[in-house]
Amino acid sequence: MRLLRLTTVIITLFAATLLSGCAISQPSITEEETLPEAVITENGSRVFGEVGETAAQYTGEIQIEGLGTFSFDPFEVKTVREDIFREGYFSLFDVLVHLEESGEIVLDYYFDHEMNTYVISSLNGHGNWWYNAFYDGGWPERSVFRMDHYPYKDKMTLNVVPVTEDYLYSVYDTYRDEVNRFRANDGKVIVPEVIIEGRNERFVFENVEVKAHDLRPEMFQPGVVTAIDTIISLGDAGLITYDLQWYESIGTADVVKSYWVNRINEDESRGRCGFVYEAGDEQFYFFRGNHNHIPSDTRVINSPQYVKYFWICI
Repeated sequence: MRLLRLTTVIITLFAATLLSGCAISQPSITEEETLPEAVITENGSRVFGEVGETAAQYTGEIQIEGLGTFSFDPFEVKTVREDIFREGYFSLFDVLVHLEESGEIVLDYYFDHEMNTYVISSLNGHGNWWYNAFYDGGWPERSVFRMDHYPYKDKMTLNVVPVTEDYLYSVYDTYRDEVNRFRANDGKVIVPEVIIEGRNERFVFENVEVKAHDLRPEMFQPGVVTAIDTIISLGDAGLITYDLQWYESIGTADVVKSYWVNRINEDESRGRCGFVYEAGDEQFYFFRGNHNHIPSDTRVINSPQYVKYFWICI
């Protein structure tokens, strides 16, 4: 692994009130509760809980602006990204492909190697389509995450909407930058800047090589890199320690089924305070499109300009 360089260590108080409402509250393990058995890594980090049944089981719906709402059986949807998803799992884009194959819509699309994503040329004769989506317990939010990377889950809301050509092309430009960065690094995912802003500490790491750890082997093909691999890779290098916790549900969100980062070094989630994250290009930082409620263990990354984990209280 390339040497990771710690460039900044400062003490900071994070203005959590400014970020109120931007993340689902995470429960934490209290002193009265019994910790589940943990897998301990070589550097002393811990992983609590195991992956359960996560494939979609129930009839889903997709709303396409101007065309109406369509129902689909998740057992009938197949993925076009077999390089990313295992059998039984699929993306938001795959739902559109399924509707096209079922004769319910007319979808023209192609794979763009320069962006590593499928592009919609037209849907029922019209171009420039994007999506609004959120998981159970969430709310509408802007996202610039690749549609064919975004895992579908039970009880999620999925809307396909027209956008301006300028907006769509600005998103596509960041995809090209990621692919160019990936190729320039000989097929390695090397993130120029990884930022951790905890309750008590702030770290900035430069040129972090992020390796796949196959934390979600039931969903993703071996070697697929996700945002949470950033934290695990820093742990492998001895630069941080962490706790990961599997959650079946969180608060009003019945369908979570993901690992969350509960601790980084001495900062551990408590009550309504904990870590959230974002990843992508600086052009779409925070609510511009990079900060959304895709759990970091299911957010596939190519070579984003930055990954940031930060502390909030809601």
